[in-house]
Amino acid sequence: MTSDPGTSLRSPRSWSAGAVRRGRRRRSQLAVLLLATDAVCVLTVVLLLGHAAPAVVVFSASALVVHAFAGLYRPRMDLSILDDLPLLGGASIAAIGVASIADGALGVGDVGAGTLWAALAQTALVVSSRAVVYSVRIRYRRAGRVAMRTLVVGCGGLGAQLVDILRSGEHGLLPVGFIDDDPRLPAGERPLPVLGGIADLERVVREHHADIVVIAYSNVPEMVVVDVLRSCQGLDVEIFTVPRFWQVTNTHRFVQSVRGVPLVQLRRPAFRAATWPLKRVMDVVASAVGLVVAAPVLLACALLVRREVGPGPLFRQERVGLDGRTFSLLKLRTMRPDADSDVRWHVEDGVGPVGGWLRRLSLDELPQLWNVLRGEMSLVGPRPERPHFVEQFTLDYDDYLWRHRVPVGVTGWAQVHGLRGDTSISERARFDNHYVENWSLWLDVKVLLRTVVQVLTAAGR
Repeated sequence: MTSDPGTSLRSPRSWSAGAVRRGRRRRSQLAVLLLATDAVCVLTVVLLLGHAAPAVVVFSASALVVHAFAGLYRPRMDLSILDDLPLLGGASIAAIGVASIADGALGVGDVGAGTLWAALAQTALVVSSRAVVYSVRIRYRRAGRVAMRTLVVGCGGLGAQLVDILRSGEHGLLPVGFIDDDPRLPAGERPLPVLGGIADLERVVREHHADIVVIAYSNVPEMVVVDVLRSCQGLDVEIFTVPRFWQVTNTHRFVQSVRGVPLVQLRRPAFRAATWPLKRVMDVVASAVGLVVAAPVLLACALLVRREVGPGPLFRQERVGLDGRTFSLLKLRTMRPDADSDVRWHVEDGVGPVGGWLRRLSLDELPQLWNVLRGEMSLVGPRPERPHFVEQFTLDYDDYLWRHRVPVGVTGWAQVHGLRGDTSISERARFDNHYVENWSLWLDVKVLLRTVVQVLTAAGR
């Protein structure tokens, strides 16, 4: 049985991508302020030196892009210009490299002493301005003018320690209460009230308008906490966790630190990523082009199928997609109509020579491009399954339900790792959830490239 009894296929909208609240997402004031400050510094250098050397303009413009890729605009709790200094120096060197490439390849400007002086001047301006911004920001935090409402999961010694640290205000967080099923601290020793159990997290976040959730240690089983965190992915809240063995955990620029306690920020759900809309753009363009290009192949395959199994070369079957919603999946028929089944897991009876050939080359799945174009599927995502098996696997495997947080796909991370046909459902769920938690456009490209290789080599068939 699934570890969270409140999670069921009948009510997926409370946690899925389709249920995300449509309110305006909070924008980081610090990130915007730092970007604006850097832009002023860049503009100053361009106005003073850019007229003499066009390469200075290229360098200055590319510096902002390099700053963004280096993570210099990411929200942070611990503000230190000394931590930024190596990155700012490295960004300047990288920007000089970009200007040199533009000079050599396009003949834009002449990278020389003027560009080097511009780099030094711009880096000095950025460092000085950031030092001022950080000083003012910390002062505002300590005065309580910048405070993100924070819930601490785990009412124990570490949780109380975190509350004491955050109450100083220098990190910009305002702790408002604990979440715990079995608080370790007695009522008289708790610095803040316990606002509910772990199953109440979503409700408490909404009621107390929390911006941040910090996961400290608690007596709640880890898989229960994982399920609850996944159920909260539709909320506009950032989640941090104290890593196990945090006392010996190395810190780096992507790990927040509050007075020596490291905090690892969990990735935002895929559909809250800035690049998520591009996934749909890629689906529409690729599926439309694919349908046009593959039209002659589809026609030829349909004629062969009709000759082998009779009328009705297209096969429709109900499948479960995003949010647990069902849709009609299209495939080329590869077996006799009387051999089709919605409740048999592995069906090979009735597959003729043409059907077997279509399956080996995955040509039977080409009509699914129409499902992609309609928005029922994506090119890449967890493989859609029949409702009967979704209900069965949800009961048998803890993580199976969570794979429906993103659109299902024609191909997926599990399939390119050989998990297709009669293979482990537990492994499939693990690979699918890994894809959901780590989605990026590049990951989609990787899956598509590996799929092409597997189709050409008929791997796994």
